[in-house]
Formats: sequence, C-alpha cells, structure tokens
Amino acid sequence: MSTGTVRLHRILKAPPERVYRAFLEPDALARWLPPDGFTCIVHHLDARVGGTHRLSFRNFGSGHAHSFGGEYLELVPNERLRYTDRFDDANLPGEMTVTVQLRAVTCGTELSVTQEGIPEVIPVEMCILGWQESLAQLARLVEPEIPG
Repeated sequence: MSTGTVRLHRILKAPPERVYRAFLEPDALARWLPPDGFTCIVHHLDARVGGTHRLSFRNFGSGHAHSFGGEYLELVPNERLRYTDRFDDANLPGEMTVTVQLRAVTCGTELSVTQEGIPEVIPVEMCILGWQESLAQLARLVEPEIPG
C-alpha cells in the first residue's frame, strides 16, 4: 500500500517560541489546526517525548467526525517537533509522522512541515489544501502583537 507525503514551508511574523507553543497548547491547537469548515476537540495532549495526544475533527456542515491520535517522538523547544498520528477509522490505515522545523529569521520564524505516511485513500492535494488552510489560521493566531 502506497502512502503520500506533503511538505510545506512558510515564514511567519512571530517568534519561534510563540509558534512552538501553538503546536503544544490544547486551546491554541484546537483553534488553528482544523482546516476550514471543521471544528476540533483536543481530548488529550501530554506534550512530552513519549507523551500522547488525541483529537477529533468534525465537519461542521455534515456533522461527520473523525478522530486520531499519536505519540510525541521529539520535542526541541522552539526548534523542532516530531509526532505520529493514526486515524481511529480502519479505512484510513497506517501511521503518519509529522515533522515541524522552526528557525528564527529576521522577520520571525521559518516554518517547515513534512507529513509522511498519509493513507493511500486521502488525495495528497487535499492534504496540502488542508495544511494550507490550517497554516493560514496559525498565522492569524501567532502573528498579532497584542499588548498586555
């Protein structure tokens, strides 16, 4: 069974510390990670190497939901995250690995995301589209400089 891989790259006008936190704080993750038209529930998030996470995305229009979870493999504060995801649905088999690289640049953070092992039944272009929507929401969360 073949699987897909997506790679994305962005520059965010926010410091690496803020971007890193957005991947590990449940409230922040629920706000930016679901693509347009979806809501998210973070059921569990234990942000440490060997810790696990469990989330559900729900299609707001149809009400259909899917849940997934995985394990944190690597956490280098403000620089790198690597974790796994596995869907609960047997029709979406296999384990995906997501690697997030953060690098401080003059205007904020260079962000690189690689997601490997995407189940064959999910079109890679749909995955790319979903990540693009999610990363736009991430930018809206981390970029504003709000005093106090």
